[in-house]
Amino acid sequence: MIGERLKSARADRGWTLEALSTQTGIPMSSLSEFENGHREPRLTHLEALAKAYGVTVAWFLEAHHTEPEVVLWRDRPDGNCQAAAIEGQFLKFCRWYCQLEVWCDEERPCFLPEVSGEPERFTWPEVHRLASKVRHMLDLGQQPASSLLSVLENSCGIRIFHLAFEPSGTAACTRSEELGMAILLNSANKRWRRNYDLAHELFHLLTWRVFRRGDQTRQASEQEEKFANAFASSLLIPEEPLRESVAAATKSGGSLKHIELFDIARQFDVSVEALLWRMHFVFNRKQEVTERDIEVCKAFRESVEVREDTEPPSLPPRFRALAIRALREGQMSVGRAAEYLGISRREAMKLDELEDVTDDSIALSPA
Repeated sequence: MIGERLKSARADRGWTLEALSTQTGIPMSSLSEFENGHREPRLTHLEALAKAYGVTVAWFLEAHHTEPEVVLWRDRPDGNCQAAAIEGQFLKFCRWYCQLEVWCDEERPCFLPEVSGEPERFTWPEVHRLASKVRHMLDLGQQPASSLLSVLENSCGIRIFHLAFEPSGTAACTRSEELGMAILLNSANKRWRRNYDLAHELFHLLTWRVFRRGDQTRQASEQEEKFANAFASSLLIPEEPLRESVAAATKSGGSLKHIELFDIARQFDVSVEALLWRMHFVFNRKQEVTERDIEVCKAFRESVEVREDTEPPSLPPRFRALAIRALREGQMSVGRAAEYLGISRREAMKLDELEDVTDDSIALSPA
């Protein structure tokens, strides 16, 4: 039974024996013997395999077979080994987050509007209506990018992680009953690109029950990707605020200058390319004009793009806070805390020794 479970888990992930061997350090010959039932894996083998797949050891031993979580990629990373490594890390983070919530009694259900229906009946007007509905429901205002990540993490219970990988123009998400909803963004990208990726992956989570069926379970169709792009643009650059910004920039009656496009893009915290494609549809511009403007902006981007950016942490702030709390409350060992937080045991010990600062401990001396 274990052999069949191991084989199906690798097949479901689309990994080769070489990719799995790279992830676990277990020779390919041994992995093959495990899967074919010619040899029983040891506990250490199962622990390594569970870590690679982002599951528990118990998952391999359960009598009832449950499908491993689906990781939906916009553009799967180059090389089977790299993809396997990133997927495993992403799912491991998700599972750790769930465990931390249980230990701290802080389980938080995911809150997003449910979208259902047949994929072939999903339309462009529905995409834009959904974007408008989400923007108003989450109170994202006229410049949604400024608060989207915080709202999704803190109000909606979506787990958002950052890792660096190639190709840079990709991101991923997953949704399941056990792990909830989670998004993986590329930390190598600029913040304004990550904003767009976040909105793009949000569409996939919202419409998961619509499109994750049949052959499209693990791979989005070209049409679904186009819908996700349109949703991201509509959500991050709402039509009326966009029209107001363009009108303000051209109030003297002149045409919009290219340098002013960068100013408007900064307002919405999106890339100039995303802005121009949104303007393409809102103002019914010709495609050749939009493509020309994109090339012109690329030519002098570095001389006018002055936005500041910082690399995001891999782990969400709430994840780190829960891990420290679980450590101090004795729910996890120093070694495990170090593993969860990606720090040394010495650093974890210091976290365990620190006392919480409360309002009661702050004494204000009289003036």
